[in-house]
Amino acid sequence: MVIAISGIALAGVGIVWHQSAQRERESELLYIGDQYSKAISSYYLSSPTNPKQYPKSLEALILDKRFQNKKRHLRKLYPDPMTHGKPWGLIKQQDQIVGIYSTSKETPIKTSQFQPPYEGFAEAKTYSDWKFVPNVSN
Repeated sequence: MVIAISGIALAGVGIVWHQSAQRERESELLYIGDQYSKAISSYYLSSPTNPKQYPKSLEALILDKRFQNKKRHLRKLYPDPMTHGKPWGLIKQQDQIVGIYSTSKETPIKTSQFQPPYEGFAEAKTYSDWKFVPNVSN
C-alpha cells in the first residue's frame, strides 16, 4: 500500500516538474526569440546601402561585416531551448533571414497574456507557430 501511494505521489511530482521545466523553456524561448527579432531589425535598419538588407546567416548578427568597425547586433547565437540545440527554423525572403521560429511540435502551455508584439502567439497550436519576425518599415 505504501509503495503504491509513493508511486502515485512520485508520478504527480514528475508531472509538475515536467510542466515547470516546460514553462521555464517557454519563457526562455520568448526572451531569445525577442532578442533575435531585435537583432534582425537592427541589422536591417542599420543597412549602409539601399535597398536595405536582412542578414543571410544568423552569424551575421554577431559580426556585421558590412561596416569597417565591428558591429554586433547580437552578443551570441542562442540555441533553441525547446529542441535542445536543433537548428532554428528560418523565415526567409529570397536568401535573407527575416525571422526565426522553434521547430518544436510540442503544444505550448502559455496561451494568453503575451506582450506586444507577440499577442498572436495565443492562437498557436505548437511552438513552431511562434514566429519571431521584426516589424520594420523602410
